[in-house]
Amino acid sequence: MKSAAVILLAYAAAALLSFVVAGVLPASPVNAVLAGVFAGLAGWPLLTMLGFSRVRPGFRAAMTQVHDMAGIFAGWLIYVITLSGTLSVFRPEISLWARPELRGQPVDPVAATRAAIGWLSQHAPHASAWYITPARARAPFSWAAWDENGAFLQRALDPVTGAPDAIRDTLGGDFFYRFHFELQLPYPWGRLTAGIAALALVFVLLTGIVAHRRIFLDFFTFRPGKGQRSWLDAHNLAGVAALPFHLAIAFTGAVTLASLLMPWAALAHYPNAATFESALAPSLSAPAATGTAGTLAPVASVLAEAARRLKTEGMNQVYVYNPSDSAATIVILGDNNDRLAFGTHVLRFDGKTGKLLSDTQEKRPAVTAFAVLYGLHVAHFAPLATRWLYFASGILLLVVTGSGLRLWLRRRLRRGNTVRLVALDRMNAGMVAGTPVAFSTFFLANHLLPVTLPDRAEREIQVVFAVWFLLLLLALLMPARKSWQIFTGLCCFSALAVALCSAPWGNSVQWGVSLVALCLAGCCVQALRTMRAAHDGG
Repeated sequence: MKSAAVILLAYAAAALLSFVVAGVLPASPVNAVLAGVFAGLAGWPLLTMLGFSRVRPGFRAAMTQVHDMAGIFAGWLIYVITLSGTLSVFRPEISLWARPELRGQPVDPVAATRAAIGWLSQHAPHASAWYITPARARAPFSWAAWDENGAFLQRALDPVTGAPDAIRDTLGGDFFYRFHFELQLPYPWGRLTAGIAALALVFVLLTGIVAHRRIFLDFFTFRPGKGQRSWLDAHNLAGVAALPFHLAIAFTGAVTLASLLMPWAALAHYPNAATFESALAPSLSAPAATGTAGTLAPVASVLAEAARRLKTEGMNQVYVYNPSDSAATIVILGDNNDRLAFGTHVLRFDGKTGKLLSDTQEKRPAVTAFAVLYGLHVAHFAPLATRWLYFASGILLLVVTGSGLRLWLRRRLRRGNTVRLVALDRMNAGMVAGTPVAFSTFFLANHLLPVTLPDRAEREIQVVFAVWFLLLLLALLMPARKSWQIFTGLCCFSALAVALCSAPWGNSVQWGVSLVALCLAGCCVQALRTMRAAHDGG
C-alpha cells in the first residue's frame, strides 16, 4: 500500500510539474505544452525514486528494493512489448514475407498511390477519409485504411492495379507493430498500458544502475555453469551492453504516447486534448464535410507536384479527407529517410481543384524535438545496419527482462514454495518461453491457412492467441522445469518450421527470416543442452 501511494503521489507531482512548466514557460503555447509534457514524463520516474528513498533507509538500499519490487507482472508486460517491438524493426520485411505473391519487384510510389486512390474511389467513395501508406522498396505494396459502415478496414493494394484481390488478407508485420503499442486491447487502454510499461522500464533501468554497485565492472564478468550467479552475470552483461539504447527506446516509447500519459500540460493553454492536437499539427487536420457532393481532381498532377517538392524524402503517408465531398483535401507527409525527425514536412492540397494550399516544414523547437524522439523510436531513418543494431539491442533487452524475471522468482522460491509462487514460476515459463512460440505461429498460420479463407487476417491473430492461451494453461499444469524444456523444444521446432516456410529462399527477405529463425532454433538447442546438464548434475 505504501509503495502504491509513493507511485501515485509521484505521478501527481509530475502532473503538477507538467502543468506548471507549460503555464510559466515564456514560449508559444504548443512549445510550452510539449516542454511540460517532457518534464512530466521525465519527472515521474525520478520523483518516484526520490519518494522511495524517503520512505526506505539508504538510497542504494532503497533503489535495490524498488528495482526488485518492479515485479513479475510488469516484467511480463515489458517482455511481450519488447519482443513485438523488436520484430517491428523489420515490419515492412515481415509484411513482404507474409505476402509471397509479391516478388519484391521495383515499384513507383507515385504510380502505386495513384492506382490505390483509383481503386478506393470506386470501392470506398463514401468513406470519411482514406489513409494510404505508399509502396516503397522495403514493402512493394500500398497499405490503405478507411471506414465503411462503421467498420475500420485496412488492406494491402497491388502497386500496379491498386486492387487487393491478388494479395492475401494478412496484417503481416503490422500485427507485431500494433501489438507493440496496443496489446490487442481497445483504445485507449492498450496504448495507456503500453505507455505505463515504457515508463516502468525507464524506472527499472534507472534503479538498476543505482542498485548494481559493480554494474560496469560486472560487464566484463560472465561465469557459465554457476547457476544463479550465471543468470545474474547474464542479466548485468546484457543490461550494460545496450544500456543507452534501452533507456532511449523506453523514454521515446513513452513520448510517442505522451498525450495519454501526461495530458495535464495541455490544460494550461487549451480546453481539451483535441484542441491541442490540432494546434500541434494544424497541417494534418481534417476539414469538416460540407454535405455537398464533390469530385476529386485528377491525382496524377497532385502526386507529381508532391514528388517534386519532397525530392529525396519520398512520401510517407497520403491522407484523403472527405473524398466525395466538396471539402475534399489531400495531405501528403514527407518521409524521414534522410533525417531523424518524423513527419515534419507536410503538403496540403485542395482535393477538388488539386491546388497546393500549403507547404509546411516544422520549425518550432519543442515540436521538432518531439518529432526527433518519435523518429528515434520508430527508426524509419535507419539504414539496414542500424536496423540490425536496433534488433540486436532489442534481443539484449529480452535477455535482461527474461533473466530478471527468473532471478526475481528464484530469490523468493528459496524462502519457501508457496502455492502463489509455484503458480507464478510456472506461468513465467509460459510467458518467457511460450510467447516466442505463440508469435512464431503467426508466421506459420500466414503460410498454412487457405489464401481464400474469409476474414483471413483475423484468423491469423486468433491462431496466435489460441496457441498462447493453451501454452499458458499447459504451463500451469506442469512443473516449471518440465515446462521450460517442453516450450524450449517447441520454440526450436516452430523456428525450424518458419525457416522451411520461407522456401524457396529466392530473395533477401526470405533468407533474412530463415536465418533469424535458425539462430533462434540454435539458441533453443543450446538452452536444452544446458537444462539437461543442470538436471543431470542434480
